[in-house]
Formats: sequence, C-alpha cells, structure tokens
Amino acid sequence: MKEKSPTASLDSLQERSVAHFIYDLWLLMKPELTLLSVFTSLCSAYLAIQAPKESQLLVFPLLALGTLLVGGGSGALNQYLEREYDSIMKRTEKRPVPDERVTPKEALIFGIITSILGAIILSFVNWLTSLLAFSTLVTYIFLYTPLKRISSLSTIIGAIPGALPTLIGWAAIQNSLSYQSLTLFAILFYWQMPHFYSIGWLYRHDYAKAGFRLLTSLDEKGIRVSRHIVMNQLMLAIVCLSPAAVGIVELEYIPVAILVSLGFLAFGVKFTKSVYNETSGTSARALFFSSLFYLPIIFSAMIIFKVNH
Repeated sequence: MKEKSPTASLDSLQERSVAHFIYDLWLLMKPELTLLSVFTSLCSAYLAIQAPKESQLLVFPLLALGTLLVGGGSGALNQYLEREYDSIMKRTEKRPVPDERVTPKEALIFGIITSILGAIILSFVNWLTSLLAFSTLVTYIFLYTPLKRISSLSTIIGAIPGALPTLIGWAAIQNSLSYQSLTLFAILFYWQMPHFYSIGWLYRHDYAKAGFRLLTSLDEKGIRVSRHIVMNQLMLAIVCLSPAAVGIVELEYIPVAILVSLGFLAFGVKFTKSVYNETSGTSARALFFSSLFYLPIIFSAMIIFKVNH
C-alpha cells in the first residue's frame, strides 16, 4: 500500500466526520454491484410468484435488505483482502481502505457483521434463501477473490456468485429451485462475461501491474478477449429466450429479447473489429455501457410479459 506517515494517517482518521465515515462504509459495499444483485433478486422473486398471497408482500423488503447486506458485506471483505493490490491500481487507489479513510480492521469487522446480519434477515424468509446468500459470500470471497491472482478462469468462477441472486429471489417465493429458476441464473451468468471483459480491457494495464491473471491482462492483442465476448453474447442471446420456453413469460417477450440481444451483440462485434488497432478504449467503453442497459431492459421485459397463473 502507499506509505503515509503514522501522524498523517491518525490526523485523517480523526478529522473524518460521521457522515463521511458512513459514506465510506457504503462505498465498501460496492454499491453498483450490490444494487444490481438486489434488482435481479427482486425481479426473480416477482417472476417466481404463481399464486399471489398477502404474506409475499413481506418477502420483498426482507429480500431486498438481506441481499443488500450480504452483497455489501462481501464487497467490504473483498476490499479488505485486496487492499494492497487496490493501492497499486489507479482505478481503485481511492477506495476507502487504500486511501486510509477506513482502517483494514474496520473494513473487516464491517464486512463480517454486515454479511452475518444479511444472512440472518434472509433466514426469516426461509432457510434456502439464507443458504444461497451464504454460498454467494463463500464463493465470492474464498474462490473468486484469490483465484484472480492464479488463473484467468476466475472470471467464469466469479460469474457464479454474481448470478446467484436470481436463485435467491426465486427461492424467497418458492422455497425451492427449479429448471425455470436456472434460466434466470443463466441470463445473469452469461451477461457478466462481456460486462466484466469490457471493464477488464479498459483497465488491463492496471490489473497486470497488480498481478491479476485475468484474460484481459494476459491477452495483449485482445484476440481471445474479443472471441470470448462474442461467444458469450451469442449464448446470452439464446438463454435469454429460455424464460419463454419454460413458461415464465408470454411469447410476446421473444421479439423484445431478440432485438435487445442483437443490439448488444453489435457492440461486441464492433469491439472485435476495433480491438486490434484502437488504443483509446472507445469500443470497450461503449460495450460496457451497453451492458448496463441490457440487463434492466431484459428483466423489465420479463416482468411486463410475465405469465399470469
């Protein structure tokens, strides 16, 4: 980590206000990823409803809060474990721990307490929901996080905890999993590949400097990266039709899914064509932002065209 004098560090900690400290704890929770997890879990819960009951109304606030806390706790623990590497990279050097606005001990305690509290809240929904949330934490912290420095397979492994919120949401309503819930899991799983490969390509030099063995930092010409992006987008285009095939949504959903998937694929193809000679990262940035639009549109379309039992 970057070195600061003990006096300077002490002064910075003493000067922080309660509001700033709370905001830094929020940043520790990786709010962008965590809120995405909450969104997909809530959407999946709604899609899992077959016979509406008044008792299900209580499930949604508990599900949202529990998912937020477990996901946020995982983010905090990840930042605790990677604090030394975060301080090396421009993208992450201003995070609360490497910037010494939050101490490592505070991040560790906050991550543990938040994760446990989230799992407890989800246990009031049902034990399967809580178990799936705990599995998300374990795979993210003990598999994905250390694997990033060992193998490029880490992106694939990391997509598993990233997609588990769909199963968490489904289990919150059904108290079981089914082949239908796996279609939602598959959509989020394959979506993550072009999403994270675009980020990885934009910051590939940063990741390489910190010693992360990601495909984007190992593949200098971007040939394998672009191939993986398009392949996963094609798989995504197929699996995003599966909710209609298993009866979660009406057939009217299919044209929307095809149109949105083709639009997303166009950004992947553009990245492939320009990756060899582009240094500005424009196509990677466009791919990243298109991925941010893709997921909300697809899940919103599923909610609009949900089959009413």
